[in-house]
Amino acid sequence: QVQLVESGGGLVQPGGSLRLSCAASGRFFSINNMGWYRQAPGKQRELVALIISGRSPNYRDSVKGRFTISRDNAKNTVYLQMNSLKPEDTAVYYCNAQTITGSYWGGGTLVTVSS
Repeated sequence: QVQLVESGGGLVQPGGSLRLSCAASGRFFSINNMGWYRQAPGKQRELVALIISGRSPNYRDSVKGRFTISRDNAKNTVYLQMNSLKPEDTAVYYCNAQTITGSYWGGGTLVTVSS
């Protein structure tokens, strides 16, 4: 089992920055992939960024050049640096981790971009 806890969300003005963190804990051998998803009100959950071991990160087109995903394997933590935030980035952001036993989700952290 993997427990994921996100942090770093909040209210920010357009053009501002936030850094999300997601720490994994529990009993597992290794985490293969870690990623960030988001869900805006009335919309489906969508992939924001994905980091796969040994490969370059993947980003959805609307965040390329603004968001950066990174991972600290020693701390079992994944980060999402979000710059030049836009109102349309407003959503609950969820962390996801995939291991050989399954796919796990955090409880989410709210990001609100508004003036």
